[in-house]
Amino acid sequence: MKRTIAFLLMILFIGAGCGQRQSGNDDLVLVDITKTPSSKKELILQDFMDVEYIALETNDEFVNQGFVQAIGEKNILVRNYKDDGDIFVYDRTGKALRKINRKGQGGEEYTGVFNMILDEDNDEMFVSDIYAKKIVVYDMYGTFKRSFKHKEGTGSQFYIDMFNYDKDHLICYDEYNEEIPFLIISKQDGKVVKEVEVPYKEKIFLQQQMRDEASDITYTVGPGPHRSIIPFKGDWLLSELSSDTVYSLLSDYSLRPFLARTPPIGSMDPKEFLLMRLFSDRYYFMETIKNVYDFDSKSGFPRTFLMYDKLEDSFFKYTVYNGDYTIKEEIYMNSFRPVNHEIESWRSLESYRLILSYEKDQLKGKLKEIAATLDEDSNPVIMLVKHR
Repeated sequence: MKRTIAFLLMILFIGAGCGQRQSGNDDLVLVDITKTPSSKKELILQDFMDVEYIALETNDEFVNQGFVQAIGEKNILVRNYKDDGDIFVYDRTGKALRKINRKGQGGEEYTGVFNMILDEDNDEMFVSDIYAKKIVVYDMYGTFKRSFKHKEGTGSQFYIDMFNYDKDHLICYDEYNEEIPFLIISKQDGKVVKEVEVPYKEKIFLQQQMRDEASDITYTVGPGPHRSIIPFKGDWLLSELSSDTVYSLLSDYSLRPFLARTPPIGSMDPKEFLLMRLFSDRYYFMETIKNVYDFDSKSGFPRTFLMYDKLEDSFFKYTVYNGDYTIKEEIYMNSFRPVNHEIESWRSLESYRLILSYEKDQLKGKLKEIAATLDEDSNPVIMLVKHR
């Protein structure tokens, strides 16, 4: 049964910008995605976020691509982009601790690693295996503890996003569930303890498909990953692309509208989606993507980047630079991945690029110190962007 929209917004928009706050609600941000901001801001990331760099130790056993899965107070979990089953455990300073690989077909193994959760309160790590549609739980040394299935039925397939919600629960996003994709589940057995119902009219996917009649194969393409669950200031922002509203999930499981778009997604042809990227106390970075793609030229999904300045209550085009460079080194906000309530995002910095920048005297501060210790075979340096 398709859900109906339960929350109606009376929206007033100004002609010069993308949107404004709703009268009577100091928190709700309104975005007109058909309007491009007329002004642009150039920002230094370190002016509004704290930045930390971690050089991942490299040795004969620890050579990887720096694809961070989870970061805690004591440990960092890393794997390769090509899923070979290796899980690299580092301490919080980047010192190599151990490598784990439990890839296989057995009941205590995973067929692949899609994403991971680090639960340091219980000294456990959760490996999400979307091929087997299960979550396998190990201790920090790779010893099997238990496993449980992803939710089944009502169109559910597997959890695209998964975060550590509290000591006893995970929060998950099941993209293909057309009814209720956001779930709070038990860490012990995967039982759904709360279905979080975000209002929308019908499920809409940001993707394009083409069927090859000759081979009887359907090809599906998309613009890449986006944030569906965003840890922010102690709450959780829930961004369902089928909905016209981004909601804040409060501690009592109630929903509060945080950001709304116009025109409604269901009224547009082609559809144009609003994606969340990075959030700070002052700035909200986002982008729009039009759901069009040319299979012949292999191009499409055009984007528009915009930023909301909470202090000025206005939208802007933007460019963000890394302040640890002596040159204008641009940072692309859609390259960051969310972590937790303390660490907003992470991204990896390739060692060979840092070495080139160091040789050209383009680095400063801690990043320069780290780059001086690298060689071309070094693992990537992890860049953490943290709330102040």
